[in-house]
Amino acid sequence: MSDVKVPLDVPEGMRDVYLANYNLITQGSGRLMLFAGDQKMEHLNDDFYGEGIPADDGDPEHLFRIASEGKIGVFAAQLGLIARYAMDYPEVPYLVKMNSKTHLVGVSQKDPVSRQLWSVGQLVDICAEKNVKIAGIGYTIYLGSENEAEMLAEAAALINDAHFHGLVTVLWIYPRGKAVKDEKDPHLIAGAAGVAACLGSDFVKVNAPKKDGKSGAELLQEAVQAAGRTKVVCAGGSSTSEEKFLAELYDQIHVGGAAGNATGRNIHQKSLAEAVKFCNAIYAITVENKSVEEALAILKA
Repeated sequence: MSDVKVPLDVPEGMRDVYLANYNLITQGSGRLMLFAGDQKMEHLNDDFYGEGIPADDGDPEHLFRIASEGKIGVFAAQLGLIARYAMDYPEVPYLVKMNSKTHLVGVSQKDPVSRQLWSVGQLVDICAEKNVKIAGIGYTIYLGSENEAEMLAEAAALINDAHFHGLVTVLWIYPRGKAVKDEKDPHLIAGAAGVAACLGSDFVKVNAPKKDGKSGAELLQEAVQAAGRTKVVCAGGSSTSEEKFLAELYDQIHVGGAAGNATGRNIHQKSLAEAVKFCNAIYAITVENKSVEEALAILKA
């Protein structure tokens, strides 16, 4: 992809590595189809076991099987999980989620904080020694939390370090805490996207905005503009129908200006065969620029 603007904190000698990683996870399209597996820690076993969820989803390897057999841009997970399974799935492009927390402590009890768990050096060593395709890092910031300053500082340092090693960066930014009245407010989400730009991230993952009970791709336009050269991707959210998901994704990209999606539950809470088909349908819209009808045809094939 010739129009990628390489950030100035990527050293001259690492520009080709950065471009290779960027093109790997976007498949040269400039859009990101991120398959999210970080909920294993974030949501504990709530997303992986229960009524309507296939038994296979209880096994962490289900995520890796999907990432291996389906069309994705990159698979995001914690480094420990990657270290346990990537030897059997070396062809998968990985993004290491550098911080995580569980959902047990609610905002009503304490403002959220999620601290760094690994260093960039650790994952670079694994990548070099074990031939694992680690192409980027991810980090969550809870904007509006009393602890936001700590997360902002960690994110800034990690982005600089990642770029130094030619890795792509994705920030998860969610307004959350006692000071936040409406987590889905479009103006606030646009502010979060602007923070990602200020921190120098390549991509920012945000929740799709809502206003007056309405969600719409047009509400994303403020966030996309605020993010500038940092590309916006939307979280997949809770499980919904495949038709609704694909239609919303198409509008987020073609009306809202988003550059992709980051999806977990809507993919992995399916049997392997169904999950792979849905990956391929999402990929068709996101990376291959297909229509909703063409994507739905993949599901029916």
